[in-house]
Amino acid sequence: MAVRAVRGATQVTEDARDPIMEAVGELVTQMLGANDIDPADVISMILTSTPDLVSCYPATAARLAGMEDVPLLSATEVAVPGSMPRVVRVMAHVESRLARSDVQHVYLRGTEGLRQATAND
Repeated sequence: MAVRAVRGATQVTEDARDPIMEAVGELVTQMLGANDIDPADVISMILTSTPDLVSCYPATAARLAGMEDVPLLSATEVAVPGSMPRVVRVMAHVESRLARSDVQHVYLRGTEGLRQATAND
């Protein structure tokens, strides 16, 4: 098995605990499912949120989504003018048999354009 990075992002409707918990839980679940990853194969996760999200740590939502013993880190994204608001991004380091080119990155709730936009910066 090789170490792979799986990326994902989601946008939440408002800066409140429940919407953040729901959106991040959905994102983590879909990232693992899309890549056939067992939670035991997750090495670590870095979760970032835009500066306008302060109601809870995104890592708390990941922990409740099954990442009980996975090292998690929450951080704040750089406040780039004009960037999409209320976004949580995830980078999960996992053990996988997938080739790097076969990893499925997951972008939900309006964030689908972020991967392409980031590639151009």
